[in-house]
Amino acid sequence: QVQLVESGGGLVQAGDSVRLSCVVSGLTFGNYHMAWFRQAPGKEREFVAAISRTGITTYNTDSMKGRFTISKVNAKTTVYLQMNSLKPEDTAVYYCAANRIPIYSANIASSSRNYGSWGQGTQVTVSS
Repeated sequence: QVQLVESGGGLVQAGDSVRLSCVVSGLTFGNYHMAWFRQAPGKEREFVAAISRTGITTYNTDSMKGRFTISKVNAKTTVYLQMNSLKPEDTAVYYCAANRIPIYSANIASSSRNYGSWGQGTQVTVSS
């Protein structure tokens, strides 16, 4: 059974930093490309960042580039999202996702339909 379990969310203040974790089980982690998406109330799910199965290639949404960093540790079957300089508009449920489709381009990496496994999400609330 494939499981993706996110953690690290909570209530923080604007300007704070938070690191989200997603522990993956039930699949061969090193064969999967990983990503973070987020969904704010009343809005569609949006791409945040992705990382190739080797960890060599990453993609970020332009609006979050420089503030959010994705990384992974294959030995721990864990993917991380380091979020710095948080803003109230970053408030959302953050989801991690896994897929085996090679993320050759930003378009492929950022499309949620390419990801077959999802976590339940972790809430991040940023107060002003």
